Amino acid sequence: MEYSQAEILQTVAMTEMEHLDVRTVTLGLSLRDCGGDTISIVAQRASEKIRQTAARLVKTVDEIGEELGIRIANKRISVTPVSMITEGAKGDPVDLARAIDAAAESVGVDFIGGYSALVQKGATRSETEFLNSIPEALASTKRLCSSVNAATTRAGINMDAVGHIGRIIKDAAERTRDHGGLACAKFVCFANAVEDNPFMAGAFHGVSEGEAVINVGVSGPGVVHHAVRQAGTDLPLQELAETIKKLSFKLARAGELVGREAARRMGLPFGIIDLSLAPTPVPGDSVANIIEAMGFERAGTHGTTAALALLTDAVKKGGAMASGSVGGMSGAFIPVSEDAGMIEAARMGALSLDKLEAWTSVCSVGIDMVAVPGSTSAETIAAIIADELAIGVMNNKTTAVRIIPVPGKNVGDMVEFGGLLGSAPIMAVNAFSSRDFIRRGGRIPAPIHSLRN
Repeated sequence: MEYSQAEILQTVAMTEMEHLDVRTVTLGLSLRDCGGDTISIVAQRASEKIRQTAARLVKTVDEIGEELGIRIANKRISVTPVSMITEGAKGDPVDLARAIDAAAESVGVDFIGGYSALVQKGATRSETEFLNSIPEALASTKRLCSSVNAATTRAGINMDAVGHIGRIIKDAAERTRDHGGLACAKFVCFANAVEDNPFMAGAFHGVSEGEAVINVGVSGPGVVHHAVRQAGTDLPLQELAETIKKLSFKLARAGELVGREAARRMGLPFGIIDLSLAPTPVPGDSVANIIEAMGFERAGTHGTTAALALLTDAVKKGGAMASGSVGGMSGAFIPVSEDAGMIEAARMGALSLDKLEAWTSVCSVGIDMVAVPGSTSAETIAAIIADELAIGVMNNKTTAVRIIPVPGKNVGDMVEFGGLLGSAPIMAVNAFSSRDFIRRGGRIPAPIHSLRN
C-alpha cells in the first residue's frame, strides 16, 4: 500500500506528543551454516557472519528514523537457536556466547537474541549441556539474551525441562547478585514460541525462516492511552474498541513503512511487523494506564482481565487491517518493571502474581519482568512457569515467564535495573510448596484438542 502525506504527518504528530516509537528493527539471521567440530570454529564462523550481515544495520535504521521523524528505540539481532549449531561441537558453549555478544557490540546493536533451545518434548545430551551453560553465558555478557521453549500445544509440557529451568534461573540470579539478579531479565521460558518475534529477551530466528530478514516491533501505549482518556467515560465499550482498532491500524502502517524501507536499503526481505503495545517506565507510556483509563481505580482490580481482552483484540484487528505481514505476538505486553503503572499497582497491592496469571490468558505473552524474593525456591519458580505454560498449551497461544528472584530482597523491597528494564517491587509468591509435583518430572501430555490432523 502507498502512504499518503497526511498519514505520515499524523504519525509524526503522534511521535512528538504521545510517545509513539518503533521499539525495534530486528535483523533475523540464520547461523545454520556456522556449525563445526569445535566451539571455537562455530564461534569464528558465527561472529564473521554477524559482523558481515549486520554491518550497516544501525546506520541504516538511524538514517531512516531521522528522515521520517520517527523514533526507533532499539536495533537488535536474532539468530538461529544456538543449541542447534553447538550440537556435536567440542568445547564450552559459553565461549560461543561471548563471541556472539562481542560481534553484537562491534556492529552497535542493543541486544542479540537466540542463545536458545527448543526442548518442548525432550532434550539431547548436547542440549542439556547447553541449558547448563545459560547462567554463566548471561552473567558474563551484556547484550546476549536467552530463551527456552519448554512446551507446545502439540507436544505438551516438558516438566523435566521446567524443573531444570527453575534451577537455571536461581543460578543466574545468584551469579548477578550485585546487580539485582539482572541476568534473569535476559532470559525467557516459552510455550508455543513464535519464530519471528522481534522483541527481547525471547527473540530467535526460527528454523523455518530464510537466510536473513528484517522484522519490526512497534510500540504505542502512549498513543492508545491518550486516545482512551480523550474518549471520555460515557463511550460504550464497542466504540472504545473501534477507537483502539483505528489507532492500531495507523501504528502498524508506520512500523511497516520503517521496516520495508530498512529491508530495501539493506537488500534483505521484509518479514513481519509485531504490533505489540510494549510499555516503558516513562510516565504515560503504560499499558496499565490504558486499562485504568477505561474506568478502573487501579490496574489489577476486578474487571481488568476483560479490559485487557478488549485491548488485545482491538490491537490485533487494527494490525490485521493495516498489513498482510503482521506476526510476532502482536497484542499487549505486561512487564511489571518496565511499566510505570504496573509498578505502582503492584506497589499498592492492586496487582498480584495471581492476577498477572489471569491476564496472560488474554494478552500477548505472560508473567514478565516480575521480581520475587531471593529466597524463592527453584521448585516454586518452576511451578510458576508450569502454570503459565499450561495456559499457553491449553489455549493454543504463546505464553512466557521472565521472573527474577532478587538475591537479598524481600516482599515490599524495590529493585532497580535501569534503562528500559526499569524498577520493580518484590512481589509475594504463594507460601505453600509445589516441590513434590515439580520433582515428579516427566511430561504433561498434549491436550486432546492437539489432535487436529
